[in-house]
Amino acid sequence: MKVLVTGAAGFIGSHLAEKLAKENFNVVGIDNFNDYYDADLKRLNAKHISAYGVKIIEADLCDDLNTVLPHNFDYIFHFAGQPGISNTTTLKEYVDNNIYATENLLQFVKTSNKNLKLFVNIATSSVYGSIANLPETSVVKPISYYGVTKFSAEQLVLKAQRMNEIPACSFRLYSVYGPRERPEKLYTKLIKSIVENTSFPLFKGSLEHSRSFTFVGDIVDGLMKSIGNEEACNGEVINLGSDIEYTTADGISLIEKIIGKPAQLEITAPRDGDQLKTTAIIDKARFLLEYSPNTSFEEGLKKQVDWYMTYFTENN
Repeated sequence: MKVLVTGAAGFIGSHLAEKLAKENFNVVGIDNFNDYYDADLKRLNAKHISAYGVKIIEADLCDDLNTVLPHNFDYIFHFAGQPGISNTTTLKEYVDNNIYATENLLQFVKTSNKNLKLFVNIATSSVYGSIANLPETSVVKPISYYGVTKFSAEQLVLKAQRMNEIPACSFRLYSVYGPRERPEKLYTKLIKSIVENTSFPLFKGSLEHSRSFTFVGDIVDGLMKSIGNEEACNGEVINLGSDIEYTTADGISLIEKIIGKPAQLEITAPRDGDQLKTTAIIDKARFLLEYSPNTSFEEGLKKQVDWYMTYFTENN
């Protein structure tokens, strides 16, 4: 079966593409390798997954996709978009990369993928707002451009499903961490600062923030369960993450324990749009997909530290 993964050179997309290829799917990945963070890191991800047979196409989702991509995919996993909560990313960038890009992809899917089994949209717990401890039926209250535009993209996908144009679902992910995590994200940035003996900037008040930190392998396992469960997933919004909560302070302490050195924390001004608390309510994922994340927080962080040490040994 043929699978398209958008954002395939990114953090989570590369892990899913690799897993699919190892399971003998015919995987095509698309990524625009933009400069939101060092494109060389994404190229290393692309090189890694290409070794497993993933075909990487460098293009933007706002391009004419009929001239860029092959047709007739069985499954599409849509990761690509403007990631994260950032004070330096403009509203236009979020709109272009999350809303317009998604709509252009949907137009391609509707005209060139008549036998599609399932379109899997990758959304975020940020749609819920500052306190994300809610089931999927709750009213969303996003407080960032990221959350607003990711919710809009999700609704474009589900609108197409409601109009019987495509079979589709959307997974809302919770605080994913692990190997290949983006360099501006919490744990990669923290590990780097400890290894290099530099200060670690931390937004004021965030030590007390709590998260459903979820290991990337557990996220990939959950997404893979949508394959073969198209009827159960079609039309659904599904939370995906760990239902065990930790504070940012807990995570920092574990990283310090694993590396064996303390972090040099530098408290900075709070960031607009930051969530105060996330707790993944995953009853639906358990019921529909028998989803059960099983990587302990310490085990997952150790894998991330090991990846970081190996990566910088080999590439510096």
